[in-house]
Amino acid sequence: MDDPSLGVYLHVPFCERICPYCDFAVVRARPLAAELEARYVAALRAELAFQRAGFEGRQLESVYLGGGTPSLLSAQSVASLVAALKAAFSRAGEIEVTLEVNPSTLERERLPAFREAGITRLSVGIQSFDDTVLRRLGRAHRAEEGRRTLAAARAAGFENLSLDLIFAAPGQDEAALARDLDEVIGLAPEHVSTYGLTLESGTPFGRAAGRGQLRLPDEDVAVRMLEATFERLEAAGLARYEISNFARPGFESRHNRRYWERRPVLGLGVGAFSSEPPGPGAAHGSRRANVRDLALYLARVEQGEPADAAPREVFDARTARGEAAFLALRTAAGLKAKAFAAEFGALPRTFWGAEIESLVTSALMIEGPDGDLRLSPRGLLLSDSVFASFV
Repeated sequence: MDDPSLGVYLHVPFCERICPYCDFAVVRARPLAAELEARYVAALRAELAFQRAGFEGRQLESVYLGGGTPSLLSAQSVASLVAALKAAFSRAGEIEVTLEVNPSTLERERLPAFREAGITRLSVGIQSFDDTVLRRLGRAHRAEEGRRTLAAARAAGFENLSLDLIFAAPGQDEAALARDLDEVIGLAPEHVSTYGLTLESGTPFGRAAGRGQLRLPDEDVAVRMLEATFERLEAAGLARYEISNFARPGFESRHNRRYWERRPVLGLGVGAFSSEPPGPGAAHGSRRANVRDLALYLARVEQGEPADAAPREVFDARTARGEAAFLALRTAAGLKAKAFAAEFGALPRTFWGAEIESLVTSALMIEGPDGDLRLSPRGLLLSDSVFASFV
């Protein structure tokens, strides 16, 4: 939390189609009207001017344009946002600038211009190379569009590509996942993010599951899928550095690591979160969330008001300890006991002695001689239950 650098997350809520499992702050925009795009980009820049004072003096390390579908923005809009951020903060060196991209003809055509606009890294929402799985997930693209988008990204000169892959999707079996992994490995991306499908209440998938109308792989199959994903990607040279993320050496996501390491992030846009550094009245930092409604967000920012959804959450010591523990345990490096003690005044066992003893005894966690903690292979599969012991 005392890190002098800064990451900035820009949330772009627009989507041509809203996936039935999505619980993000998104709105359907097909097509994205030029007037609405210009208004939203202006609002992001205005919010940056309003919020930058809270992060004054920090050096910009990473920018992440997520959504939604930020690649629906024109290259000119993306370039103006990247330029505004570089002008607002100093930089120690080259920054990582990630853009989320969905496979589509429109977005493929914009890839060379996005590179010129300052994008250095693409995160491509492939999800699967199986058309049946893609249809069941409600995705707008098909497998061949995914392949063409990745080829176009390489042709445009991008040397840092991340693929998103979903497993345990409706009707998906282990053979289908194996074929997806074959294709991912063959494409040799620098980074892969894998996610088991999560059912969020209030989404179409969540409601369908509540009515018993959605068939997903059972828990045992989902666990085998997770194990196969770990094994195949690591054998292909993509090391797991966080529960869901794999990378070739030197290609770990600098921006996403900020969240797991509790380093400052300024969030701009609808529904964006900021992780604010320690300061007066907030010894362990704080968190701020923006409103999730697009019209309300635009109205507030255009009136020169903060877009906060509620008063910022100031972390007390207990909450900060819990977040420090479970976020660190998400990573392959785990929780470093001495660093934890330097912030909180005592080693982890001081606060969770019985819990740690139980987790180590049940082979869900490994404890080093200095008190360092990390998940065991079995703990990786049951991570949510492990994390519950610390929060």
